[in-house]
Amino acid sequence: MHKAGFVNIIGYPNVGKSTLMNALVGQKLSIITSKAQTTRHRIMGIVNSDDFQIVYSDTPGIVKNPSYKMHEYMNSYIETALIDADIILLVIEMGQTFEHQDVIDKISKSDTPVIVVLNKIDVSNQDTVVEQIAHWKEAISKADVIPVSALEKFNIESVFNSIIDNLPESPAYFSKEEFTNRSMRFFVSEIIREKILLNYKKEIPYSVEVAVDEYKEEGRLIRISAHIYTARETQKAIILGHQGNAIKKVGSQARRDLEEFVEKKVYLELTVKTTKDWRNSDNILKQFGYGQ
Repeated sequence: MHKAGFVNIIGYPNVGKSTLMNALVGQKLSIITSKAQTTRHRIMGIVNSDDFQIVYSDTPGIVKNPSYKMHEYMNSYIETALIDADIILLVIEMGQTFEHQDVIDKISKSDTPVIVVLNKIDVSNQDTVVEQIAHWKEAISKADVIPVSALEKFNIESVFNSIIDNLPESPAYFSKEEFTNRSMRFFVSEIIREKILLNYKKEIPYSVEVAVDEYKEEGRLIRISAHIYTARETQKAIILGHQGNAIKKVGSQARRDLEEFVEKKVYLELTVKTTKDWRNSDNILKQFGYGQ
């Protein structure tokens, strides 16, 4: 008997969805930072064995009050995730209030198995954990509620076992050699964007996008050139920094991570461009992969 299915991970930003997915997949596929809205696209991570194939899908965090078309695209991934899931992983941070009752109603009314993952129990206490388990068992009666610490990889095996129990019988959807649906260029752009999130404050990380123009393998060396797009010229100046020191730091950090990811030497060239109001342009957003 072979099992296979799509396990779609949903929740608000900054609840540890990406950390959970990376722990379940065993690969760093999704950006992990302390800032919200780090995942902007739907990213799939594939886990294979002789008996099963699990296709994890990390969706962007639900944006409560969308300000741009980009946010609307991000929220649309949630709708798709609810429709095509074989299993739904609803990730909740301990003590968090979930305001989107419409999402809970859709989950409850569907025939799809649900696992509520109560994350970050390492920063909570036992009484709160017990209260949260009871709350979510009442909110979604059919759900399997599992407390975890994705960061500490505590109780991740319980989530995995529940997934296996609920996985439907099916042939594999992807080749057994694949571990993600995304291209190498996508991961390059995500690694660069992660360094921007880590190195800049305020609105800067949320006003930029990264596009890879060249990815060329030359034996043991990979040449990569990428553009960082900003919404305003003032943001471009901040990204570059005094005498280009800030962008050099981003490039150096990204290159080290890329070399570890591809296991080859990397030559990385970064340039910065200003494209006004890109977050509200359907055409530009589609070029950046939104809506795909």
